[in-house]
Amino acid sequence: MADYDLAIIGGGLNGVSLARDAAGRGLRVILFEQGDLGGAASSATPRLIHGDLSVLERRRFRRVRRALAERRIWLRIAPHLVRPMRFVIPAHSDERPPWLLRAGLYVYDGLTNRGGLPPSATLDITHHPVGNALKRPFGTAFEYSDCVVDDSRLVVLTALDAAEHGAAIRTGARCVRADRTDTWRLAVVDRGHRRTITARALANATGGWTPMVAETVLRQPQPAMAATQMSQIIVPSLFDSENVYVFQNNDGRLIFARPFERDFTLIGTVTHAFTGDPAIVAMPGADVGYLCEAASRYFRERVAPTDVVRTVSGVNPTLASARGRDGTMLFHARRRKAPLLTMFGGDVTTSRLRAEWAVTKLTPFYPMSPPWTAGAALPGGDFAWDRFDTEVDLARDRWRFLSEPEAQRLVGAYGTRLPAVLGEAKTRDELGPVFGPELTGAEVRYLMAREWARFPEDVLWRRSKLGLTMPAADRDALASFMANVM
Repeated sequence: MADYDLAIIGGGLNGVSLARDAAGRGLRVILFEQGDLGGAASSATPRLIHGDLSVLERRRFRRVRRALAERRIWLRIAPHLVRPMRFVIPAHSDERPPWLLRAGLYVYDGLTNRGGLPPSATLDITHHPVGNALKRPFGTAFEYSDCVVDDSRLVVLTALDAAEHGAAIRTGARCVRADRTDTWRLAVVDRGHRRTITARALANATGGWTPMVAETVLRQPQPAMAATQMSQIIVPSLFDSENVYVFQNNDGRLIFARPFERDFTLIGTVTHAFTGDPAIVAMPGADVGYLCEAASRYFRERVAPTDVVRTVSGVNPTLASARGRDGTMLFHARRRKAPLLTMFGGDVTTSRLRAEWAVTKLTPFYPMSPPWTAGAALPGGDFAWDRFDTEVDLARDRWRFLSEPEAQRLVGAYGTRLPAVLGEAKTRDELGPVFGPELTGAEVRYLMAREWARFPEDVLWRRSKLGLTMPAADRDALASFMANVM
């Protein structure tokens, strides 16, 4: 008998979504990730949960409707990570005419049961707060509802839910060989120790590494694939309003600018074809300049490359013949050959649904429960999305030393699981050493014990974004602290 029903290689959003879905259906699951969960493209997404107006413009109405249905699900199951916001498109005289934008948003409204989110509207931004940060020629804008998401925390909490349903999650574990007969026999180097496991089915969910893993580890043929690099920039905050701007650039692309971690603005996304090693992807200077110029067409305050405090890039693979952002799922099984799933690409919005479809492909091979993830909250997400501010108030009542921004960050990260992080602390001193403005020893210990954090980068850039504000001396202190905890 095989050790596991399903082995998964890759701990990005696709991999952990497969693990969550399969474990909750009763399968014995193990996942191997050679680095950190969400350590590559899954932490470099546009960070949006949306129907995607650019897809609507191409008249792919079914795809938009499906994505908007998933948006409602995410709001229900992850209200701490997925936050509704108003998106604002200023009308530009050189771009799409206002009537076309208005008609498009009318269709967008019609494709969704909004679930409490307000419909689109036309704004006179000469007399509206959203116009304060923009140049004066922009007098009209169109506003609609969509959501933003913390992509890297979504990966981690999906993995945590998979583990709580029985999946084994192994980070720092690299699969170096997989032999296929009626089962899979995998050789794995797990934090320096070589081990062998067997599984009845295997999933290759290694993202940008998919072709390399297929060729060198699985030794299985793969169809022709292409790769796209996605990049964003982070700059000091450009506006005070709580909304996302969507800017039409002069090449027809839509560029967004959104509030990010209180004191910053995230601007993206620029994409182009990528070749090379996905482990060392970097944002070219030309892409930085492109986003700065696109934002400067609209903002009063000019955005220059020297303003950029951080760039974020990742590689998303697609079939060479594919189009769009739906992702790809390939399934192969034949007599006396154990099943192989290959899953790559796709956006955050439909990741849960893609995993559900993929696991369902295995139903002829083992008995399993029906799909379940659409109705089950992620860890900490067992409250209504419109009660987020109430959860923040409850946190401040219980831990009175928290400032409102601190409580918002902590509830946004842990939701109703926050007591597992802060415990019964009555003062900040009871949480141990402090690194930077607000990261405490108690939070770091929790992340290491429960969320697979091993190194400072795991804490500062994926479990949180506190690396944006943490001084170098505090980063060194954090590294020493984590080494001693280990």
